[in-house]
Amino acid sequence: MVPIRTFALIAAAALATSGCAWFQRDTPMQTVAMPGELEPIHAAAITRDLAVFWVSSNGCTDKSDLRPVVDHMGADSTITLRRIEQDDCETPLADGVELIWSFEELGLIPGSRVSVNNPYQLPSTIPTT
Repeated sequence: MVPIRTFALIAAAALATSGCAWFQRDTPMQTVAMPGELEPIHAAAITRDLAVFWVSSNGCTDKSDLRPVVDHMGADSTITLRRIEQDDCETPLADGVELIWSFEELGLIPGSRVSVNNPYQLPSTIPTT
C-alpha cells in the first residue's frame, strides 16, 4: 500500500508538470447566450499553442460542427466547446473523434493560460454484434 504522503507527492508532481493550466474563476462562466448546445467532451488537452478535444461522434462529426467560444478575463481565457450541427450519421465511433484548434484560430497568444468549460463524459460503450 502506498503511504498517503507518497501519493500526495506524486499527485502534486503530476499537476506541476501537466500541460494544462489550472485556475479558478471568480465568477462562473455564462453559457446561455452562446450559440448551439454545450458539448460534453471525453477529454481535452491544452499545449503551448493547440487546444485538442475528443468528442462523441456518430460517424460524421468534424471540426465545422463545433464552435469554440473563447472568453477572456485578464490574462486567463476559457474555451467552451459548443455543438452547432448535430451528427445524424449511424456509425458511432467508440472513441469519438479528435478535433484540434490552434491558438491562432482561437485568438489566443501561444502559452496563454487556458481552462475548459465543458462537462466531461465517458465514451458510450458500443455493443459488438
